[in-house]
Amino acid sequence: MYMNYTTTGQLVLPMDIEVLIPEHHLCRIVDTAVESMNPLLLASLHKTGGRPPYHPKMMLKIILYAYATRIYSARQIAKQLSENIYFMWLSGNQQPDFRTINRFRSSRMKDNIYQVFFSIVDLLCKEGLVKLEDYYFDGTKFEANANRYTFVWRKSTEKYDQKLDEKYQQIFLSIEEALRKDEEGLDFQEQLEANPITSEKIQETIEKVEKQLEQEPKNRTLKKAKRQLEKDLLPRKKKYEDQKATFGERNSFSKTDQGATFMRMKEDHMKNGQLKPGYNAQMGTEGQFVTGFSLHQRAGDPGCLKPHIELLKKYNRPIPKSLIADSAYGSEENYTYCEQENFEAFVKYSTFDKEQTKAWKNEIGRLENMTYDEELDEWICRNEKRLIYSHERVASGKCGFTTLRGSTINPVTKPIQQPFQV
Repeated sequence: MYMNYTTTGQLVLPMDIEVLIPEHHLCRIVDTAVESMNPLLLASLHKTGGRPPYHPKMMLKIILYAYATRIYSARQIAKQLSENIYFMWLSGNQQPDFRTINRFRSSRMKDNIYQVFFSIVDLLCKEGLVKLEDYYFDGTKFEANANRYTFVWRKSTEKYDQKLDEKYQQIFLSIEEALRKDEEGLDFQEQLEANPITSEKIQETIEKVEKQLEQEPKNRTLKKAKRQLEKDLLPRKKKYEDQKATFGERNSFSKTDQGATFMRMKEDHMKNGQLKPGYNAQMGTEGQFVTGFSLHQRAGDPGCLKPHIELLKKYNRPIPKSLIADSAYGSEENYTYCEQENFEAFVKYSTFDKEQTKAWKNEIGRLENMTYDEELDEWICRNEKRLIYSHERVASGKCGFTTLRGSTINPVTKPIQQPFQV
């Protein structure tokens, strides 16, 4: 009545699980891609000596296939190695634990991730799927796996650090009065100006007070100052110095993921513009294949174009002949950089669409709607008002790009607010 069914003695053919894997399955593509890589890329991942480690090709295969199937947890990857025939075939029936998998991808592959990625891109180019000539560039922000409320802001750190310096000045002044001497003939203010307040300077002050306490063990002023310096000022000063070093050029970071910067995300479910810890990922594509990527800690897209291209040059990647991007990358700095690198940029500036409207063309204050008098070197608006040259100024952006700009003035009225580029 039924087909024969039993859970014991299940010895069936074929015994090789490779026969059960389809010819064009994704795991076979991953296997081919890793096998075609330069073996020198993975040869330096492990040091010689000790117990033989798992083969880096096998570890890389299972990680790439796991990511391709949206499995990111090391525990889940280790579980698939004993349950999923595709993982079992890629690993050769070897079963590294989740700690080994996590250590391999976080520590050993950390410095080689770009070389591995670009070797796969070279394989796509070899197969004729991409030509690496056109570069479609765009970016997106994604939230980091960090606590949303463990933020540290630069302004707050600088504010508290300044208050700590003021408190140290008071304590130091009380110590000087207790010792009744002036070091090297300098007064208190001159000493502060000559040497900025650091954790090393606070430590030197503590050592100085300790030596004096050996001679005056009952001096309450020195005891109180030493206690405040050791228990309060020195630990906080070290914390603020570490935070400033972590900031770099940023204005914020997360305590649980110090590489993440607080920025606005596209997914704003509460509709309140809440800042969340995240990264700005920039990617270049061709034929729906990702041919380049980079991670940035800045929220704005315009400042990410130049570092992204410089990253390609760092790994000796071919510079694209043409760059295609949206108006988010339309800035003077990016246009200048593309011209210097000799590749054509199809990037419109942010006001391109507005300039096509009738309202824009009727605005009197817009420089584009004025007439230029070459003989007198003056601008003439629609109201026949002449704007003569006033002065020049140097404008600098957040990324350090500087440009020379000029301003005009109406001899009858007042200077216009909108400067023009010289």
